[in-house]
Amino acid sequence: MLKAGMTRVEITPPTGLELAGYPHYPRYNTGAHDPLYAACMYLENGGNAVAMVTLDLLFFSKVHVAKVREKVEKEYGIPKDHIMISCSHTHSGPWASGRLDIESLEKGLKQPKEYVEFLIKTITALIGEAKNNCFDASFASGVEICGAESGVGGNRRIPGGPHDPLVSVMAVKDTSDKIRGALVNYTLHPTFIHEWSNVCTADYPCYLKMEMEETYPGMLTGFAQGTSGNQSSRYYRQGESYDEAERVGRVLGKAACRVLAKAEWKNDIEIKATNAQVEVELRNFGTEEELRAQVAHDEAIYKDLYAKYGDSKNRDEYYLWQNANLKLLGSEDQLGYILMEKKGIKVELLEEEVPAEVQVFNLGGTCVFGIQGEVFVEYGLWLKAMAGFGMVVVNELSNGVLPGYLYTPESLITGGYETDTSMLGEGFGKKMIDKALEIVEKVK
Repeated sequence: MLKAGMTRVEITPPTGLELAGYPHYPRYNTGAHDPLYAACMYLENGGNAVAMVTLDLLFFSKVHVAKVREKVEKEYGIPKDHIMISCSHTHSGPWASGRLDIESLEKGLKQPKEYVEFLIKTITALIGEAKNNCFDASFASGVEICGAESGVGGNRRIPGGPHDPLVSVMAVKDTSDKIRGALVNYTLHPTFIHEWSNVCTADYPCYLKMEMEETYPGMLTGFAQGTSGNQSSRYYRQGESYDEAERVGRVLGKAACRVLAKAEWKNDIEIKATNAQVEVELRNFGTEEELRAQVAHDEAIYKDLYAKYGDSKNRDEYYLWQNANLKLLGSEDQLGYILMEKKGIKVELLEEEVPAEVQVFNLGGTCVFGIQGEVFVEYGLWLKAMAGFGMVVVNELSNGVLPGYLYTPESLITGGYETDTSMLGEGFGKKMIDKALEIVEKVK
């Protein structure tokens, strides 16, 4: 019979730590609007076990994941490649990885060592607690649709472009039919709270969890981010505020609750896991002279648009100068990479995250991918279509980060912040996804 464990612990940082998410706008934590959490779902059956951890963090470095896995395997006997650690990608939490923004690299800013050590210790204990307190259980999974049609979110590069509207849920209940825990996956940047905020928040996932736990008292909920590299609320939100974060979070939470209401539960599921490493391929940005010319060009466009529309309350006019600003930040980053290489400055987000990992779990016919880095939605949709499972969950920012977005070759045509700031080669995204589809055959 299946056994499961569900645990959660607060990981809200102390005040004074720098907040991640808007690196070009330095912010230091003055408190918390709502707690940040780490959650773990542990599943064991037939001698096989997996642990799935979700973190209310922007990033969690591959080197930190490795330390957690080593400790858990040694102390609790769970195989390292049976542990998946995924991030919610909140943009209002502390750093727990290296970074790519030029300003911080030139200043030599580092992730907070004591807080990272706290995370490693806390996550290890969290997984151990989930295993040691497991119970006879049943497992269920399912999806509901909730996307741009609900005013929630969609493609942030191309209004109306490719989008994944599925709210994916995995849950466990005990023999008294009480739902003890759920992990929810959704594909949407948590960026309703912007650079104007100096406090920690999980953003809309806070309210998603709140909605679910009010509906099912006693249930613990974790949130993992889908392939949202090019997905946000930019063209769909009604504002940038906690009220809007709550509106969206509760809409998504209600959709997740509908999954639970119609769930089909199984108390005996086959559990399989596998993973693979992929050598990272980097791009050639060109010469310093070419990049200086590009920065000057992008800066002139941005300044012209901001002069015209910087004070406008019209959203379409706001998008004009803000998108130009993001384009400028991307080209500045490209120039910065060339200058850093000349100066011999180490890029942790590159050196500590390679090789890249892809991971797959089969949980009784529910396929769970863990993909390292921020991933464009086209890749997530392709995995869901081609994996050969009726239920597929794709968690990005799993088991590490990458030095930039995992973009599609087609997106280079229009360029923009995501493609311009990424150090990854044009064909690397396809290489990662091809590897994921190759190893998924091992768990069928």
